Amino acid sequence: MPLLPPFVQALDQGIHAIDTGFHREHFDAAYLIVERGRAAFVDTGTNFGVPRLLAALEALGLAPADVDLVIPTHVHLDHAGGVGLLMTHLPNATAWVHPRGARHLIDPRALVAGATAVYGEEEMARSYGRIVGVPAGRVRETADGMTVELAGRRLQFLDTPGHARHHHCVWDERTRGFFTGDTFGLSYREFDSARGPWLLPTTTPVQFEPEALKASVQRLLSFDPACMYLTHFGRVGEVARLGAELLEQIDAMVALGRALQDAPQRHEALKRGLLAQYVERVARHGCDFTPGRIAELLAIDIELNAQGMGIWLDRERAAAAAS
Repeated sequence: MPLLPPFVQALDQGIHAIDTGFHREHFDAAYLIVERGRAAFVDTGTNFGVPRLLAALEALGLAPADVDLVIPTHVHLDHAGGVGLLMTHLPNATAWVHPRGARHLIDPRALVAGATAVYGEEEMARSYGRIVGVPAGRVRETADGMTVELAGRRLQFLDTPGHARHHHCVWDERTRGFFTGDTFGLSYREFDSARGPWLLPTTTPVQFEPEALKASVQRLLSFDPACMYLTHFGRVGEVARLGAELLEQIDAMVALGRALQDAPQRHEALKRGLLAQYVERVARHGCDFTPGRIAELLAIDIELNAQGMGIWLDRERAAAAAS
């Protein structure tokens, strides 16, 4: 067994979780699949995580030329911001992306502009760096149900909208596990308790669609998976329990949003309402964190979830007015 860097965790059947170091430790993962001397990355983190990905290859005795596939689950920058830079180091790799995301991987200017509108220029430079496009000839578009092989190991793509319309999940037959990106929510290890992991939905701007997200979650569950490989963060089991809790939380967020549709200072009201939900659920899960500690750990998610919910509410109201 090779000596791995502290940011790499060997899982089962050739799968390795790489902590990209984004925001804090154990926040953002990329996955490296190794099969008979060939390799694939699923999600990459940001540009600043690329040295860790290359170090993981080296620690496992692999060369950059041994990587055949780079698969972002979707093109949000914490998942795909490092794809272009990573591909410059991988001479034989092709990037497999949802068809709605392919153009953004090739020419990231619109994606960068949208993210800058959310985060601001200073935060973009600090957290993401300069986003590099991928040459069009090295990009492959996926389709729902299609498979690709890594040295004979079958990986299947499922179109999973709801968090983003450019999102697919990746089914690994070998481990009966999905690489879920953000479709199956977030599960930070700080919230693990005697009950196991806890998770929450993510409604990051701008394409949160609750009914589509619930349908995607239910579709993943229909495979009876043994585990889920979450970008945020790590492998989780107890999939049936977590899936049921995730679906229930989506409904609770929808109810909260509709109750606050016309509230004064709606964004702040949504943030308060989300925090109250998380405090109650974390306590029920058996964690003894104070509300302040929960607010600290989930600050980024509360802000982004409230933003995404606000955009969804405005879109829903506009659709109702037009009908």
